[in-house]
Amino acid sequence: MREIHAAWSFNDLMERAVPYSNHNSWKADGLMADNDGGDFEEPFVFDIHPSLLVDSSNVTLGRKIGKGSHSKVYEGEFESQPVAVKVIGTRTSEASRDLKENFEREVNLLSMMEHDNIVKFVGATVEPDMMIITELMRGGSLQQQLWGTCPTTLDLELSISFALDISRVMEYLHGNGIIHRDLNPGNILLTEDKKQVKLADFGLARGVIPGEMTSDAGTYRWMAPELFNLEPIPKGAKSKKFYDHKADVYSFSILLWTLLTKKIPFRGNCSMVAAYAMANNQRPSVDDVPSDIIPLLESCWAANPRDRPDFVEITGSLTTFFHNFCSSVTPPSNMIENGGAVNNMGSGFPRTCPVKTESKEKRRKRRWPIPSFLKCFKFS
Repeated sequence: MREIHAAWSFNDLMERAVPYSNHNSWKADGLMADNDGGDFEEPFVFDIHPSLLVDSSNVTLGRKIGKGSHSKVYEGEFESQPVAVKVIGTRTSEASRDLKENFEREVNLLSMMEHDNIVKFVGATVEPDMMIITELMRGGSLQQQLWGTCPTTLDLELSISFALDISRVMEYLHGNGIIHRDLNPGNILLTEDKKQVKLADFGLARGVIPGEMTSDAGTYRWMAPELFNLEPIPKGAKSKKFYDHKADVYSFSILLWTLLTKKIPFRGNCSMVAAYAMANNQRPSVDDVPSDIIPLLESCWAANPRDRPDFVEITGSLTTFFHNFCSSVTPPSNMIENGGAVNNMGSGFPRTCPVKTESKEKRRKRRWPIPSFLKCFKFS
């Protein structure tokens, strides 16, 4: 890896991820001061180490393989090697300051991460376009795997194996003070043999800043209820809420449910209606989920974030489940050592998870008031 990895910590990156910097970084066009001395905006300075930047002329784009709200992902080549290229939707000179800041943060974070279950960073460009180049995951996304094949559930062993991969990488991120904020099947990519998954798209990832977290960040069907605003936000206003890494735990619970059932949560309703349902303490049915994993699932999607376990506990609980019910295959690499579970950083963790359970009575379908603008939709 680059020398920068040894020199910068995650905390350093959080401090460095600011619009302006005095060190040798890349400058992008911005608004200059007027002659009357009025308000002005200084040129934006990308605080990205030069060693992370590559020549855009060495990058070629092929077919489009993905799309986000502000970007498109292409299969491409860099120096004759197959890669994935995420292209921000507008030219750098025309991009907003927020878009540039988000791009800068994603490049710096992704370039720092070294984990078997995170897509490998290759490089980035800032002119004429903002692009992030990573390894190419030929297995496609988990979303494509779940709903692009015949409508049957994944093999239980493979589902739990994928869940362990995801839990381990989230344990790594949280251990470094980073929350992902967009954990969903579209951001989980498969290797070519479709036996391992890796986490991608760190566009919304950031360090936890108490009192400064933006709500409504993520993908509605997998978004924690504490991020969803039940009340309308005035036009032009920015909504701020306090939440922490436990928001990722909730998203993981819906992702785990999706892996086990191969269903879309609250299918038949639009994404915003699904988020409203979960904000009102509705949860997907657990009828098709193995009974031994229901307590873990329900603790992870607890309404109160403080009642949700940490990923170190989730990994231990999933490992125990894997041993007891999926013992015919070897657990994922780095998970079992000397009969105990260890994380990717070498530290031990519990083999069982103290989870909170609900009675069957409480798990029955709850009723909640539906605002008038949602009454045209059907809930199931």
